[in-house]
Amino acid sequence: MVEQLLRGLGVLVTRPTHQAGALIRMIEAAGGRAWHFPMVEIVGLDDPAGLNALIDRLDEFDFAIFISPNAVRHGLALVAARRAWPARVRIAGVGPGTGQALADAGHADVLLPRTRFSSEGLLEREEFARVAGKNIVIFRGDGGRELLAAVLRERGARVEYAECYRRVRPAVDDVALRRLWAGAQVQVAIAASPDALRNLVAAVGPAGRAALLATPLVVVSPRLAALARELGFSGVIHVARDAGDASLVAALGAWHAPQNSL
Repeated sequence: MVEQLLRGLGVLVTRPTHQAGALIRMIEAAGGRAWHFPMVEIVGLDDPAGLNALIDRLDEFDFAIFISPNAVRHGLALVAARRAWPARVRIAGVGPGTGQALADAGHADVLLPRTRFSSEGLLEREEFARVAGKNIVIFRGDGGRELLAAVLRERGARVEYAECYRRVRPAVDDVALRRLWAGAQVQVAIAASPDALRNLVAAVGPAGRAALLATPLVVVSPRLAALARELGFSGVIHVARDAGDASLVAALGAWHAPQNSL
């Protein structure tokens, strides 16, 4: 039964506070217990002057690619504060969550990957196969993967970044966090970004590191799974289909079901 999919499972959720509510509700509706310790928080820019200047010339671009729901939330708010979205600029997103955020903001005609939800998947679309001479803007946070821009430039496009938010490490009650393992209350952790993984390792400190690194993980990409191994995680690592709430819960269930049969 769906409501028993995660029965008895303690899940550490590391998502930012504003993005964690629906996932927590789904975990608990499936019979699990969610422990929320955000390892990343998303904040606006200290000085958006440079981004505002780019927004003022948004008509120059052929495509605007949004990397995440946070890019949609912060990027479109900054655009709306200055101008209407130019009709000539086609919009693309990397994953279903980004696509939904764009739809919620009134942008229904959005290019999304047809198969794998990633930068690689978006690059497989025919619209981005022949982009020589095209101008493309990528809305994202501060820093991140360079693959999308690098490949588009190799294909002849002119690419600029619209960095519209910052990731910061929130204050964490490290004693309360380590207590989850001392009381055997966490059996698996979810991490959806490199920052979340690195900040989690730092947050538990030396006293909690051994227990954390033995904890199974659910992550959102093979690249993130590889980073977890580099950081020393030695337990099972399950890769979700994408970063959406339903995919994460399905991945938790796929990991949990064999444990219940033991």
